[in-house]
Formats: sequence, C-alpha cells, structure tokens
Amino acid sequence: MRAGSARARAAVLRAVFVFAILVGAASARSPALAAGPYPDHKIRMIVPFAAGGPTDVIGRMVAERLSEVFGQQIYVEDLPGAGGNLGVETAKRADPDGYTVLVVSTGFIINPSMYSKIGYDPLKDFAPISLVAASPNVVMVHPSVPAKDLKELIALVKANPGKYSFAQPATGSTPHLAGELFKQKFNLDMVMVPFNGAPLAVNSTMGNHTPIAFTALPPAIGNIKDGSVRGIALLAKQRVPSLPDMPTSDEQGVSGLESDTLTGIVMPAGTPQAVIDKWHDAIVKMIADPEIKKKLDTLGFVAVANSPAEFSARIKSEAARWDAVVKAAGIHVD
Repeated sequence: MRAGSARARAAVLRAVFVFAILVGAASARSPALAAGPYPDHKIRMIVPFAAGGPTDVIGRMVAERLSEVFGQQIYVEDLPGAGGNLGVETAKRADPDGYTVLVVSTGFIINPSMYSKIGYDPLKDFAPISLVAASPNVVMVHPSVPAKDLKELIALVKANPGKYSFAQPATGSTPHLAGELFKQKFNLDMVMVPFNGAPLAVNSTMGNHTPIAFTALPPAIGNIKDGSVRGIALLAKQRVPSLPDMPTSDEQGVSGLESDTLTGIVMPAGTPQAVIDKWHDAIVKMIADPEIKKKLDTLGFVAVANSPAEFSARIKSEAARWDAVVKAAGIHVD
C-alpha cells in the first residue's frame, strides 16, 4: 500500500508541476492579465506626429475620455519624425501588454509603399482596435482663381498646362495623393508644392503663391468659412455638418476622387484579446456620445467606430488603392 501511495503522490506532484508550467506560460503570453484586472497602471499613448495636428487632437480626446473610463491615466507622447515612422516603429518594439497604444493616420498605411526602408508592417506588426474618426480631404483655391467648382477647375488647368500649382501638407499624406490622383485621372499638368504641415499649405494658397491646395478639412475649415480661400469640393460622398453648403465631388459629377484622412487606434501584435476587446468597447461607447460627435463635427471630423476586422479590411483596401497612385506618381522616399 505504501508503494501505491508513493506512486499516487508522485503522480499528483507531476500533475501540479505541469499545471504550474502551463499557468506560467499563459501568464508570460498575457502580461497585462497576469498582474490582475486591466489596467492597473498608466498607459502610454504614442502619437507619431507633432502636438497640435489632427492625429494628436484625436489621440488626446481618446486619452482624456478613456482615462476616466479605465480609472488609470493615459498619457500622450508625441514622437514625430520620418513621416510618422519613428513613432510607429517605437510602438512596434513595445511589449504587447496593453500598456502601449498607437494612434495612427493614413500615413501608417501608405508609408510602406513609399519608403525603401521601413521597419514595420501595418497588419503583421499591429493589432487594429478601431477607427475613431475620418476627415474628408478638401480642394480649395485662392479667391482670384476663376473656377467655382471641380469641373471648371479641371477645364482651367487643362487650358493652362504648367501654370497652376497645388500645395499639399506632407509628402505621402492622403491630401498629397488626392492631388496626384486628380492629376492622373484627368491628365493635368500641375506643379506639386510640398509643405511641412497643413497650416503652411493653406497659408500659401491664401497668399496666392500656390493657387490650389489639397488638405484635410480640419486645418482649412476656418479659412473656408471666413472666405480667405474658396472651398471647391469635399472629396467625399456625403456633406459634413460643419460645412453643410459645401458640395462633394460626387455631387459635382466627378467621381473616383473620394479620399479622407483616417485616425485610428492600434496596439502591438500579440496584445491579449481581452485588452483589445476592452479598448474597442470603450471607443464604441465614446463615439456614441452626442457630445463627442458634436465636438468631432465642429473640428471637421466624421465620427467612426468599427470592429477590428473592419479596420483591418480598411487598412488592406487603402493600402492597395494608394499604392497604385504612389507608383504612378513615382513617389519614393529613402
């Protein structure tokens, strides 16, 4: 009996040992959950652009609201550089424990098509959480430009090859690529002038140095409203509440130019699913708040809250679309 008891005790000890190893491995794979209820300390939110830009504005809005929801501070760290790649690659190297979050714009999707050396893959290296907002791009002109709508602008540029230039806020941004698509679609001879930020691009058009500009709506909305530039069209299928009288490109009978600047939330690949679900649920509830929607409308954004799968599909479709434009325009960054 003693031998049998010894063997039974040994079997129990082996089972306990194996169970401990399995639990330890699971804890190592899910560090955010191993320490207890998530979150239990501060969360770092990386914005890969300078403070004050559209991505930063949306990031801070999310950080403020979700800090209240989670009961832990979400602090924003702006890491501009290399067209956003510096901040993205920093986030990629972070532990996938739920305590590093990345706010992305459409450049996150487009940059792999432009840069010869890039240290991330937007889908393999990150887990999409949700889009938060989208801002339609807009075409505007100096008030002296005779064209009053898109068709007139196309005819004007065609009749004056090489005479007209357009300003854009950042090489590889969707406003820049919208301008390139405009040129490609209608075989237009226009000079592209890059700027380091939308305010500089808008100011250049206000001063008639570059009579045409393509930017996201938020940086231009005040100038369009006060008449210092003339808004020609929203590159969208629907009008926005912040500029209800401004027609879309579709309404003007010019299709295929729709483009927007997206802002969303991702985390490093391998982040526990429970953390992803918690963030997604919180963002959906935040976007459903009428106060948040109103604030986004005022800034020129359209509120969005989609599923991780939908966000992933959007990344794929945007990447394919803009990759074709990048290649046709010969845009390349070392």
